[in-house]
Amino acid sequence: MDWCIVSALWYFIPVYLAIHVLCFIFADADFTLLRASLMGHRPETKLKGLVVWVTGASSGIGEELAYQLARCGSRLVLSARREQELIRVKCRCLENSNLKDEDILVLPLDLLERTSHEEKTKTVIQYFGHVDVLINNGGRSQRSLCLETSVDVYQALMDLNFLGTVSMTKQVLPHMTQRGTGSIVTVSSVVGLAGAPLATGYSASKHALQGFFNSLRTELTDFPKILISTVCPGPVQSLIVDNAFTEELNKPVAMVGNQEHKMPTSRCVHLMLVGISNGVKEMWIAQQPFLLFYYAWQYAPTFAWSITALLGRKRVQNFKAGLDADSAYFTKPKTS
Repeated sequence: MDWCIVSALWYFIPVYLAIHVLCFIFADADFTLLRASLMGHRPETKLKGLVVWVTGASSGIGEELAYQLARCGSRLVLSARREQELIRVKCRCLENSNLKDEDILVLPLDLLERTSHEEKTKTVIQYFGHVDVLINNGGRSQRSLCLETSVDVYQALMDLNFLGTVSMTKQVLPHMTQRGTGSIVTVSSVVGLAGAPLATGYSASKHALQGFFNSLRTELTDFPKILISTVCPGPVQSLIVDNAFTEELNKPVAMVGNQEHKMPTSRCVHLMLVGISNGVKEMWIAQQPFLLFYYAWQYAPTFAWSITALLGRKRVQNFKAGLDADSAYFTKPKTS
């Protein structure tokens, strides 16, 4: 009997591992999140009727969040600096959902104007009565080499991405602790887990967010119904590169390449909503080979450093040659 069990395990374990390897090859998120997407709660049932405040809602991931949340039946607060863009997003939400005009509040907000955040929060509370979910999505990226980048750019990145997000969180969190329930979801990045060239300041701001929210989560153990979740996307189709900081504050990005190789925004947002609906504390969302990068940094950092050095060198070379740093990974530069 014992020999039969050993023989069965001898064949079962390799098959089990092979299945997991095959699944990983085609995966576009960590296994916890994918398991939730297959067997967990559905966003359209868990998020229906909830008040969700989305910052950075005028484009990219924030805009897509608004559309998918509207289809789930969530009541929305849409915030960003550009009011006309927010109105455009609201109109499209109403066209493609069963929400009514009063279910969506357009609330212009600048993350850098931290003194205004208390008043903005009061406006939301007066309008809806409470906030169920705050999604900290606002921020900007970076495309510049450290040696060429002004310290003012680093200051701006930390003020916007880190302190602006912390400020919003500190305004909304007391209302959640008072009610004993709520979710604060923050969009970080793969570079919040590991460094990447051309993004020293951006990576620093995302590492700061990871440290802040990981620590905050430990302070809220007396509030088990309050979710603190960080989302770490890899390359996603959005306008984040178009709006990135360069070596000087007001200098635009010279070139934005083709984004076909990046994950569709709709897929990224769907996985985010699955994670929120199922209480996932940290989400890794990326297509291969970027997802492998997450796991390498987590479980084999020495190997990850060697891969980072190779890819980093190519990324810097492409940037210096005037090529798009992202898409050049997937295309061969033209040679004369």
